[in-house]
Amino acid sequence: MKISIISPCSASTIIKYGIKNWPIWQCEPSNFPWTYQDKETCLIIQGEAIIKTSGETYKIRSGDLVIFPEGLVCTWEVSKTIKKHYRFGD
Repeated sequence: MKISIISPCSASTIIKYGIKNWPIWQCEPSNFPWTYQDKETCLIIQGEAIIKTSGETYKIRSGDLVIFPEGLVCTWEVSKTIKKHYRFGD
C-alpha cells in the first residue's frame, strides 16, 4: 500500500474539497504505530513527520495533501508538531 502526497497542495484544491472546514488534529513530536481503518485525506497545516510502512518511508510537511489508504499499517515519527485538517472516507 502506498501513501499519496501532493506537494504543494493548490489553493484551488483546498477550495474545491472544502478542506478548511474539515476538523483539525494536532500532535507534538513523538513516535507511534498507527493502522488506518478507513481512507484518510489530510492537509498538513504545519510541522513535519516521517511515515514508515513495511516497504517505504515518506516525509510529509506543511503544505502537503496526503492520502493514507484504508488498511495501511505504519509508524509516525513526528519531528515538528503536526497540525492537519483531515477527513476519513471518500
